[in-house]
Amino acid sequence: MPEFRISTAQRFPFPHYWETCVGSCHGPTALREDYRRQLRQCRNELGFRYVRFHGILDDSMSVCLKDRDGKIRYNFTLIDSIIDFLLSIDMKPFMELSFMPSALASTGRELFTYRGNISIPKSYAEWDDLIGRLVSHLTDRYGLDEVRKWFFEVWNEPNLAFFYEGTQEDYFRLYDHTAAAIKKVDPLLRVGGPATAINAWIPEMIRHCEENGVPLDFISTHHYPTDDPLWNTGMSIENFIEQLKREDPESVSRLTAHRRGVLTVMLKNAKKEAGRYPLYYTEWNTSSNDMDLRHDVPYSAAFVVKTLIDQVNLVDVYSFWTFSDIFEENGQRPGEFHGGFGLMTLHDIPKPVYRAFQLLHGLGTERLETDGEQGTVGIVATEENGTVQVLAYNHDILENPPKEENVTLKLEGLNVRKAEIVRIDENHANPYPAWVEMGSPDYPTDDQIHTLLGISAMHPEPIETENDRITFTLPPHGVALVKLY
Repeated sequence: MPEFRISTAQRFPFPHYWETCVGSCHGPTALREDYRRQLRQCRNELGFRYVRFHGILDDSMSVCLKDRDGKIRYNFTLIDSIIDFLLSIDMKPFMELSFMPSALASTGRELFTYRGNISIPKSYAEWDDLIGRLVSHLTDRYGLDEVRKWFFEVWNEPNLAFFYEGTQEDYFRLYDHTAAAIKKVDPLLRVGGPATAINAWIPEMIRHCEENGVPLDFISTHHYPTDDPLWNTGMSIENFIEQLKREDPESVSRLTAHRRGVLTVMLKNAKKEAGRYPLYYTEWNTSSNDMDLRHDVPYSAAFVVKTLIDQVNLVDVYSFWTFSDIFEENGQRPGEFHGGFGLMTLHDIPKPVYRAFQLLHGLGTERLETDGEQGTVGIVATEENGTVQVLAYNHDILENPPKEENVTLKLEGLNVRKAEIVRIDENHANPYPAWVEMGSPDYPTDDQIHTLLGISAMHPEPIETENDRITFTLPPHGVALVKLY
């Protein structure tokens, strides 16, 4: 039975690094009222400060158009609308500069249903002009002091042929031109990359920039636990995809499995490679599949809590992908719960993982001394304004499910008058089973949505203390917050 000592003898910083940024779908979704309503709620309840999205330069944003005479015209109106909204809710953009406007594209190769062009520019002079004019416009409209607080990231996952038609050398050239155009406007604007999948190209990026005098303010990359088979074997993306095509379903399942805690293993390696540069993860989630039901159930809540506790003080930015199931890469998926990346469903219903971020946001920024992880159970304890909060998880991978645990908290130096517990597990803050019982409606009625919202809510319950000890059960993939007053 796990027993954890909690003491006020020592305190340590507990930065909320996961709140710096959150991901979302492509730029045009940020023009939608339902997107804005959900992002406003996430800002208020989860504390996110920046948002990152693909496709800010796509044709659907009307940024770069050609007249009949072939002359390129710029229009930043829709970008302004998005940024005006972000600033109005006290958020800022994490500007991923993608994809290629068709007016500047060298080929017609596109991705996703919204047809983002992934080619290199046919003219770097035209690309330089676009970036320079865009950044100049932003600094004119919002002021240098404001824009210096933003981040500019060049492209998205250029190491995947799916996202970028060019080679690594082509990406470095694109980065060089983009960074130069940004710094020409103001040398204090922050630009970085390579925004790769699977923690890739970090040493190569640093070496290229340092050897060629190219500005690099931060390293960005992405990872998902389901990257583990590829990352661990060192195979190329192309070889991995070909291998998946050849394997039978059982083997595919084996290849997409992962080790417990693998994201922390990946992160520590990437941090070592990044060296003196700030390391920003601009995508991560429970898996990289946008139809994975793990995203919709308590498994993801426990996974997120464990991951974020494990990585305190290891990384500067850790941007969850994404805050909402308003997501159009492969078209808007049907079904209120369809395994989407989001913390919330299409109709604003918080998933268990949303509630996990809500509990994490409520923790203080000073961590108390505690014992380390025991088996599948771990905790973090913070104190703020005389209230101690202990957040516990019980997590393991699906292939090795944890058992229910009786967890004891041994309180040292704490004078506790009362205590309460809030739970996220199969029977708490988990609306997915109720949706299934409703018949899994693709278009839930207002009454059904109201019911699901009520089930998703968290409700504190009193819990007894006995001789400075508190004991409670923690189901498989369960999360619990114990508040001590």
